[in-house]
Amino acid sequence: MNQVLKRIQSIGIVPVVVLNDPKDAHPLAKALCEGGLPCAEVTFRTDAAEESIRIMREAFPDMLVGAGTVLTTEQVDRAVAAGASFIVSPGMNPKVIQHCIEKGVPITPGVSCPTDIETGLLFGLEVLKFFPAEASGGLAAIKAMSAPYPMVKFMPTGGVNEKNIAAYIGFDKIVACGGSWMVSRDLVEAGNFNKIKELTNKAMLSMLGFELMHVGMNCETKEEADMAAGMFEKMFGFPKKEGNRSFFAGTALEVMKVPYLGAKGHIAIGTNSVLRAVNFLEGQGFHVNMETAGYKGDKLTSVYLTEEVAGFALHLLQK
Repeated sequence: MNQVLKRIQSIGIVPVVVLNDPKDAHPLAKALCEGGLPCAEVTFRTDAAEESIRIMREAFPDMLVGAGTVLTTEQVDRAVAAGASFIVSPGMNPKVIQHCIEKGVPITPGVSCPTDIETGLLFGLEVLKFFPAEASGGLAAIKAMSAPYPMVKFMPTGGVNEKNIAAYIGFDKIVACGGSWMVSRDLVEAGNFNKIKELTNKAMLSMLGFELMHVGMNCETKEEADMAAGMFEKMFGFPKKEGNRSFFAGTALEVMKVPYLGAKGHIAIGTNSVLRAVNFLEGQGFHVNMETAGYKGDKLTSVYLTEEVAGFALHLLQK
Protein backbone atom coordinates (compact mmCIF):
# COMPACT_ATOMS: atom_id res chain seq x y z
CA MET A 1 0.00 0.00 0.00
CA ASN A 2 1.13 3.55 -0.77
CA GLN A 3 2.91 5.24 2.18
CA VAL A 4 0.37 8.08 2.32
CA LEU A 5 -2.47 5.57 2.48
CA LYS A 6 -0.62 3.66 5.20
CA ARG A 7 -0.42 6.85 7.21
CA ILE A 8 -4.14 7.46 6.68
CA GLN A 9 -4.73 3.93 7.95
CA SER A 10 -2.70 4.63 11.09
CA ILE A 11 -4.82 7.74 11.78
CA GLY A 12 -8.21 6.13 11.11
CA ILE A 13 -10.38 9.19 10.47
CA VAL A 14 -10.22 11.66 7.59
CA PRO A 15 -12.12 14.87 8.43
CA VAL A 16 -13.95 16.11 5.34
CA VAL A 17 -13.60 19.91 5.42
CA VAL A 18 -15.55 22.56 3.52
CA LEU A 19 -14.01 26.03 3.82
CA ASN A 20 -15.52 29.20 2.39
CA ASP A 21 -12.75 31.49 3.64
CA PRO A 22 -9.01 30.69 3.73
CA LYS A 23 -8.69 32.61 7.01
CA ASP A 24 -10.31 29.62 8.74
CA ALA A 25 -7.70 27.16 7.46
CA HIS A 26 -5.03 27.82 10.09
CA PRO A 27 -7.24 27.73 13.22
CA LEU A 28 -9.09 24.69 11.89
CA ALA A 29 -5.86 22.79 11.24
CA LYS A 30 -4.64 23.75 14.71
CA ALA A 31 -7.86 22.46 16.30
CA LEU A 32 -7.64 19.16 14.43
CA CYS A 33 -4.00 18.58 15.36
CA GLU A 34 -4.53 19.50 19.01
CA GLY A 35 -7.57 17.25 19.09
CA GLY A 36 -5.39 14.32 18.03
CA LEU A 37 -6.28 14.20 14.34
CA PRO A 38 -3.50 15.62 12.11
CA CYS A 39 -5.36 15.05 8.86
CA ALA A 40 -7.86 16.83 6.61
CA GLU A 41 -9.54 16.34 3.25
CA VAL A 42 -10.27 19.85 1.97
CA THR A 43 -13.04 19.64 -0.60
CA PHE A 44 -12.88 21.53 -3.88
CA ARG A 45 -16.51 22.59 -3.52
CA THR A 46 -15.44 26.19 -2.81
CA ASP A 47 -12.96 28.67 -4.25
CA ALA A 48 -11.12 28.71 -0.91
CA ALA A 49 -9.93 25.10 -1.17
CA GLU A 50 -6.61 25.62 -2.94
CA GLU A 51 -5.40 28.43 -0.70
CA SER A 52 -6.65 26.60 2.41
CA ILE A 53 -4.56 23.54 1.55
CA ARG A 54 -1.51 25.77 1.07
CA ILE A 55 -2.03 27.50 4.42
CA MET A 56 -2.49 24.21 6.30
CA ARG A 57 0.63 22.63 4.81
CA GLU A 58 2.79 25.68 5.45
CA ALA A 59 1.60 26.12 9.05
CA PHE A 60 1.56 22.40 9.93
CA PRO A 61 4.05 20.60 7.66
CA ASP A 62 3.59 17.27 9.44
CA MET A 63 -0.17 17.34 8.93
CA LEU A 64 -1.58 15.08 6.22
CA VAL A 65 -3.66 17.30 3.94
CA GLY A 66 -5.49 16.12 0.84
CA ALA A 67 -8.04 17.42 -1.64
CA GLY A 68 -11.57 16.06 -1.90
CA THR A 69 -14.46 16.29 -4.37
CA VAL A 70 -11.87 16.51 -7.15
CA LEU A 71 -13.66 16.30 -10.50
CA THR A 72 -11.09 17.40 -13.09
CA THR A 73 -7.42 17.01 -13.93
CA GLU A 74 -7.06 20.79 -13.59
CA GLN A 75 -8.21 20.53 -9.97
CA VAL A 76 -5.70 17.74 -9.39
CA ASP A 77 -2.88 19.98 -10.60
CA ARG A 78 -4.01 22.92 -8.47
CA ALA A 79 -4.38 20.75 -5.37
CA VAL A 80 -0.96 19.12 -5.76
CA ALA A 81 0.68 22.49 -6.42
CA ALA A 82 -0.87 23.77 -3.18
CA GLY A 83 0.61 20.83 -1.25
CA ALA A 84 -2.09 18.15 -1.27
CA SER A 85 -0.67 14.70 -0.45
CA PHE A 86 -3.67 12.72 -1.69
CA ILE A 87 -6.73 13.10 -3.89
CA VAL A 88 -10.28 11.92 -3.20
CA SER A 89 -13.04 11.95 -5.81
CA PRO A 90 -16.75 11.14 -5.41
CA GLY A 91 -16.88 8.83 -8.43
CA MET A 92 -14.86 6.71 -10.81
CA ASN A 93 -13.55 9.20 -13.38
CA PRO A 94 -10.97 7.34 -15.53
CA LYS A 95 -9.37 10.57 -16.80
CA VAL A 96 -8.79 11.92 -13.28
CA ILE A 97 -7.55 8.55 -12.02
CA GLN A 98 -5.04 8.14 -14.85
CA HIS A 99 -3.80 11.69 -14.37
CA CYS A 100 -3.14 11.05 -10.67
CA ILE A 101 -1.35 7.80 -11.43
CA GLU A 102 0.89 9.57 -13.95
CA LYS A 103 1.69 12.28 -11.39
CA GLY A 104 2.40 9.71 -8.67
CA VAL A 105 -0.34 11.06 -6.40
CA PRO A 106 -2.48 8.54 -4.50
CA ILE A 107 -6.16 8.80 -5.42
CA THR A 108 -9.14 7.24 -3.68
CA PRO A 109 -12.13 7.40 -6.05
CA GLY A 110 -15.70 6.74 -4.96
CA VAL A 111 -17.38 3.38 -5.57
CA SER A 112 -20.74 1.92 -4.62
CA CYS A 113 -21.04 -1.32 -6.61
CA PRO A 114 -18.94 -4.25 -7.92
CA THR A 115 -18.62 -2.69 -11.39
CA ASP A 116 -16.96 0.37 -9.86
CA ILE A 117 -14.62 -1.82 -7.84
CA GLU A 118 -13.53 -3.72 -10.95
CA THR A 119 -12.84 -0.45 -12.74
CA GLY A 120 -10.60 0.53 -9.83
CA LEU A 121 -8.80 -2.80 -10.08
CA LEU A 122 -8.08 -2.13 -13.76
CA PHE A 123 -6.09 0.92 -12.60
CA GLY A 124 -4.29 -1.08 -9.92
CA LEU A 125 -5.94 0.78 -7.03
CA GLU A 126 -5.84 -0.88 -3.61
CA VAL A 127 -8.02 1.53 -1.62
CA LEU A 128 -11.40 2.83 -2.76
CA LYS A 129 -13.79 5.32 -1.21
CA PHE A 130 -17.19 3.73 -0.50
CA PHE A 131 -19.62 6.58 -1.09
CA PRO A 132 -22.21 7.48 0.01
CA ALA A 133 -21.58 4.86 2.69
CA GLU A 134 -24.76 4.68 4.74
CA ALA A 135 -27.06 5.37 1.79
CA SER A 136 -25.34 2.58 -0.18
CA GLY A 137 -25.83 -0.09 2.45
CA GLY A 138 -23.22 0.80 5.05
CA LEU A 139 -20.94 -1.73 6.69
CA ALA A 140 -23.10 -4.68 5.62
CA ALA A 141 -22.62 -3.75 1.97
CA ILE A 142 -18.86 -3.36 2.40
CA LYS A 143 -18.60 -6.79 4.03
CA ALA A 144 -20.67 -8.36 1.26
CA MET A 145 -18.57 -6.81 -1.51
CA SER A 146 -15.30 -7.64 0.24
CA ALA A 147 -15.91 -11.36 -0.18
CA PRO A 148 -15.22 -11.51 -3.95
CA TYR A 149 -12.64 -8.70 -3.78
CA PRO A 150 -10.37 -9.58 -0.82
CA MET A 151 -7.52 -7.52 -2.27
CA VAL A 152 -9.46 -4.23 -1.93
CA LYS A 153 -9.73 -1.97 1.10
CA PHE A 154 -12.24 0.80 1.60
CA MET A 155 -12.56 4.30 3.00
CA PRO A 156 -16.31 4.74 3.71
CA THR A 157 -17.60 8.30 3.67
CA GLY A 158 -21.11 9.66 3.95
CA GLY A 159 -23.22 9.05 7.04
CA VAL A 160 -20.29 7.90 9.17
CA ASN A 161 -20.46 9.51 12.60
CA GLU A 162 -19.48 9.16 16.24
CA LYS A 163 -22.14 6.49 16.84
CA ASN A 164 -21.14 4.07 14.10
CA ILE A 165 -17.44 4.70 13.47
CA ALA A 166 -16.25 2.04 15.92
CA ALA A 167 -18.27 -0.59 14.03
CA TYR A 168 -16.88 0.54 10.67
CA ILE A 169 -13.29 0.77 11.80
CA GLY A 170 -13.46 -2.66 13.42
CA PHE A 171 -13.67 -4.34 10.00
CA ASP A 172 -10.19 -5.14 8.73
CA LYS A 173 -10.98 -4.16 5.13
CA ILE A 174 -11.50 -0.53 6.15
CA VAL A 175 -8.43 1.71 5.99
CA ALA A 176 -10.12 4.78 7.49
CA CYS A 177 -13.45 6.57 7.59
CA GLY A 178 -14.21 9.99 6.16
CA GLY A 179 -16.54 12.22 8.12
CA SER A 180 -17.53 15.80 8.79
CA TRP A 181 -19.39 15.66 12.10
CA MET A 182 -16.45 17.14 14.03
CA VAL A 183 -15.85 19.90 11.45
CA SER A 184 -19.36 21.05 10.57
CA ARG A 185 -19.68 24.15 8.40
CA ASP A 186 -21.67 25.93 11.14
CA LEU A 187 -18.87 25.50 13.68
CA VAL A 188 -16.22 26.65 11.20
CA GLU A 189 -18.14 29.74 10.12
CA ALA A 190 -18.90 30.59 13.76
CA GLY A 191 -15.19 30.37 14.54
CA ASN A 192 -15.89 27.83 17.27
CA PHE A 193 -12.58 26.03 16.93
CA ASN A 194 -12.45 25.01 20.60
CA LYS A 195 -15.61 23.00 20.02
CA ILE A 196 -14.06 21.44 16.91
CA LYS A 197 -11.03 20.45 18.97
CA GLU A 198 -13.32 18.91 21.60
CA LEU A 199 -15.36 16.99 19.02
CA THR A 200 -12.20 15.84 17.25
CA ASN A 201 -10.77 14.39 20.43
CA LYS A 202 -14.11 12.76 21.23
CA ALA A 203 -14.22 11.25 17.75
CA MET A 204 -10.77 9.74 18.17
CA LEU A 205 -11.63 8.28 21.57
CA SER A 206 -14.86 6.82 20.17
CA MET A 207 -12.92 5.17 17.36
CA LEU A 208 -10.21 3.81 19.64
CA GLY A 209 -12.63 2.55 22.32
CA PHE A 210 -10.18 2.59 25.23
CA GLU A 211 -11.21 0.50 28.24
CA LEU A 212 -9.57 -1.09 31.26
CA MET A 213 -8.85 -4.77 30.58
CA HIS A 214 -6.85 -5.95 33.59
CA VAL A 215 -4.34 -4.96 36.25
CA GLY A 216 -1.05 -6.80 36.62
CA MET A 217 0.76 -7.31 39.95
CA ASN A 218 4.49 -8.00 40.09
CA CYS A 219 5.61 -10.89 42.29
CA GLU A 220 9.16 -12.06 42.92
CA THR A 221 8.61 -15.79 42.35
CA LYS A 222 6.21 -18.24 40.78
CA GLU A 223 5.30 -19.54 44.23
CA GLU A 224 4.41 -16.05 45.46
CA ALA A 225 2.28 -15.41 42.36
CA ASP A 226 0.52 -18.77 42.77
CA MET A 227 -0.26 -17.98 46.38
CA ALA A 228 -1.54 -14.47 45.57
CA ALA A 229 -3.83 -15.68 42.79
CA GLY A 230 -5.03 -18.46 45.07
CA MET A 231 -5.96 -15.96 47.75
CA PHE A 232 -8.14 -14.01 45.30
CA GLU A 233 -9.78 -17.25 44.26
CA LYS A 234 -10.41 -18.29 47.89
CA MET A 235 -11.68 -14.90 49.03
CA PHE A 236 -13.67 -13.71 46.04
CA GLY A 237 -14.17 -16.73 43.82
CA PHE A 238 -11.98 -15.37 41.01
CA PRO A 239 -10.89 -18.59 39.24
CA LYS A 240 -7.13 -19.08 39.12
CA LYS A 241 -5.62 -19.93 35.77
CA GLU A 242 -1.91 -20.40 35.08
CA GLY A 243 -0.19 -19.05 31.99
CA ASN A 244 3.42 -19.03 30.80
CA ARG A 245 4.45 -15.87 32.64
CA SER A 246 1.64 -15.30 35.10
CA PHE A 247 -1.47 -16.45 36.90
CA PHE A 248 -4.84 -14.85 36.24
CA ALA A 249 -7.41 -14.45 39.01
CA GLY A 250 -10.59 -14.08 37.02
CA THR A 251 -10.15 -11.91 33.96
CA ALA A 252 -9.25 -8.57 35.55
CA LEU A 253 -6.22 -9.45 37.68
CA GLU A 254 -2.90 -10.82 36.42
CA VAL A 255 -0.21 -11.87 38.87
CA MET A 256 3.27 -12.01 37.33
CA LYS A 257 5.58 -14.91 38.25
CA VAL A 258 8.61 -12.61 38.07
CA PRO A 259 8.68 -8.79 37.97
CA TYR A 260 8.13 -7.31 34.55
CA LEU A 261 7.68 -3.71 33.42
CA GLY A 262 6.42 -1.21 35.98
CA ALA A 263 7.75 -0.79 39.50
CA LYS A 264 4.49 -2.14 40.92
CA GLY A 265 3.00 -3.88 37.90
CA HIS A 266 1.06 -2.94 34.81
CA ILE A 267 -2.36 -1.79 33.66
CA ALA A 268 -3.68 -3.20 30.40
CA ILE A 269 -5.81 -0.82 28.33
CA GLY A 270 -7.84 -2.41 25.56
CA THR A 271 -8.40 -0.64 22.26
CA ASN A 272 -10.13 -1.27 18.94
CA SER A 273 -6.80 -0.68 17.16
CA VAL A 274 -3.37 -0.76 18.78
CA LEU A 275 -1.82 0.74 15.63
CA ARG A 276 -4.15 3.76 15.67
CA ALA A 277 -3.86 4.08 19.45
CA VAL A 278 -0.07 4.31 19.13
CA ASN A 279 -0.39 6.99 16.45
CA PHE A 280 -2.88 8.95 18.57
CA LEU A 281 -0.88 8.76 21.80
CA GLU A 282 2.42 9.64 20.13
CA GLY A 283 0.68 12.68 18.65
CA GLN A 284 -0.27 13.67 22.20
CA GLY A 285 3.38 13.53 23.29
CA PHE A 286 3.53 10.01 24.77
CA HIS A 287 5.88 7.24 23.67
CA VAL A 288 5.81 3.49 23.09
CA ASN A 289 8.47 0.85 23.57
CA MET A 290 8.37 -1.07 20.30
CA GLU A 291 10.74 -3.68 21.77
CA THR A 292 7.69 -4.92 23.72
CA ALA A 293 5.42 -5.07 20.66
CA GLY A 294 3.39 -8.19 19.96
CA TYR A 295 1.96 -9.14 16.57
CA LYS A 296 -0.59 -11.48 15.08
CA GLY A 297 0.72 -11.94 11.58
CA ASP A 298 1.65 -8.41 10.55
CA LYS A 299 -0.99 -6.79 12.79
CA LEU A 300 0.24 -4.95 15.89
CA THR A 301 -1.76 -6.38 18.83
CA SER A 302 0.07 -5.22 21.96
CA VAL A 303 2.73 -2.82 23.13
CA TYR A 304 3.85 -1.04 26.30
CA LEU A 305 4.16 2.71 26.69
CA THR A 306 7.42 4.02 28.09
CA GLU A 307 5.56 6.19 30.61
CA GLU A 308 4.47 4.82 34.00
CA VAL A 309 1.57 6.05 36.15
CA ALA A 310 2.02 5.75 39.93
CA GLY A 311 4.51 2.94 39.42
CA PHE A 312 2.40 1.01 36.90
CA ALA A 313 3.45 0.42 33.30
CA LEU A 314 0.74 0.91 30.67
CA HIS A 315 0.04 -1.89 28.24
CA LEU A 316 -2.02 -1.38 25.07
CA LEU A 317 -3.91 -4.51 24.09
CA GLN A 318 -6.04 -5.32 21.04
CA LYS A 319 -9.64 -6.03 22.04
